[in-house]
Formats: sequence, C-alpha cells, structure tokens
Amino acid sequence: MDPSQKRTTPRKSKAFKPRVKAPDPMLIGKTRSVLRANALTTVCEESACPNRSECYERGTATFMILGETCTRACRFCNVKTGRGAPPDPTEPMRVARAVTELGLRYVVVTSVDRDDLRDYGSGQFVRVVEAIRAADPEVKIELLTPDFRADRGALEAIIACGADKLSHNQETVRRLSPAIRPQSDYDRSLEVLRTYAKGFKGAIKSSLMVGLGETKEELIETMEDLYAAGVRQLTLGQYLQPTPKHHPVAEYFPPRYFEEIKLVAETIGFEAVASGILVRSSYYADRL
Repeated sequence: MDPSQKRTTPRKSKAFKPRVKAPDPMLIGKTRSVLRANALTTVCEESACPNRSECYERGTATFMILGETCTRACRFCNVKTGRGAPPDPTEPMRVARAVTELGLRYVVVTSVDRDDLRDYGSGQFVRVVEAIRAADPEVKIELLTPDFRADRGALEAIIACGADKLSHNQETVRRLSPAIRPQSDYDRSLEVLRTYAKGFKGAIKSSLMVGLGETKEELIETMEDLYAAGVRQLTLGQYLQPTPKHHPVAEYFPPRYFEEIKLVAETIGFEAVASGILVRSSYYADRL
C-alpha cells in the first residue's frame, strides 16, 4: 500500500481515559463572571477545555478577539463561518480589564480568521497588546495569530507590537492540509512562521494535531519543515472530532505515541515540546 494512503479511514478508539484535574467550580465561576461582565470570549470556556482550571490556577488564559464568526471553514474547527462584525473599539480595554481583574500573569490572545478586513484583523491584535501593557506592563503576552494571508504589513505590525511570543498553527501535514484547511495553505503558514522568526526576537511556536490520517513519516517531515522555518516551540495533541459533520478521527493514539514523537521533535532540535492526548496549542503556554 502506498504510504500516503495509510490511516485514512477511522479506527475504533481503544477508549483511552486520560486523567485531568477536576475543574475548581469556584475558580471557574469567578472567571466566567468576569468574562460576562466584560463581554469577552476565551477559548478556554468556549471549548470547555479540560485543562482550563489548571491554567487559571497558574494565572494564564487564552482570549479570542474579533468576534466568534470566522471567514474560513476548516474541517477540524467548530467555530461558525460567515462575515463577522467590525472590530469593536472597546474590546482592547475590556480584555485588559479582565486580565487585571483575574490577576493573570500570562495571556494568550488569538482570533478567528478575518479575511473580510483590510488588515485581516492585525490592528486589533496590536491594540489589545497596547491596552494590556498599559494596564500591567509585567504581564507576558503570547499572540496566536491567523495567517493574515501572509500580508507583509499585517505580519510586520504583529512583529513590532511588543508581544513576548508569536505563534501560528500549522495544524496538519502537507498532504492533508488542502482537505483539512481548504482556505489556508501549508506553504503560506510556513511563510508566516519564517517571517516571524526573521523579524521577531522572542520565541516562535506552532502546533500540530495527530489522528487526522497522517503517517508518522509525514508528521516528522512537517516537524522538520517547522524547524527549518524558525519554529523552536511545538505542541502536539490528539485531534477530536467536534461534530459528525467535521473530519472524522482516523486514529486515536496511546500516550506512548506522544512520548515517542516528543523525543523525535527534541532530536530535530525543538527547544520546548508539549506532547499528549489532551495537549492543545496554548497548553502550558507560560511554561514553554
């Protein structure tokens, strides 16, 4: 069989049951009340991330700006697709206020894709960073950005905005990228990361999902591409199908597989790697 055809059909899960810390109801409740008061969205709450209580206790959270409607329709993502509202000029101030009220020490800021905006939403990222810095200069800020269609002006604005770390997710291997991210592009994502690495003095991070139908060889090739582009921090996690309409899980991997690919990534040269079934792109963002 051609290696490119391996693991393309779903297999039955062996029902792995990874253990996660039970959410602290008081901590979750406080966080939700602050988010509601400031009319904000976090990826942590929207996805009911199993790691969120642990992250909150460490003083870190991931905010999603620019609305809840994405102009793209990736087959792994459950965010609704359409045309979003114009950027809210009060959003940066509201994010900064929530960061202060929650006592956060490390903040990840991400967004939906906004191909409908002239600057692809990059300006709102800059304004959010400026507002957080004004509220508390000691807070560490990581930006997990879309590809901005590799627009040079947008990328340069992100590089110069004063964040502590820049991230952009490659998500999957070259062969699967057109099916999984039909409006994105494998090489364009590498170009974004390469541009960040050349112009930014801080760390560059990316993330990959496994279980979409890739071979281990393809996964290693993708990690090598990311390293060559200047990425030095990497997260790897198991893909989980959000709804029956989304791309099916081709394979569920046991914990030992994530240990193996972490060792491979470290051998390639990555300086920090988080690899596990429930690892997501912002998992242990502060510790990486």
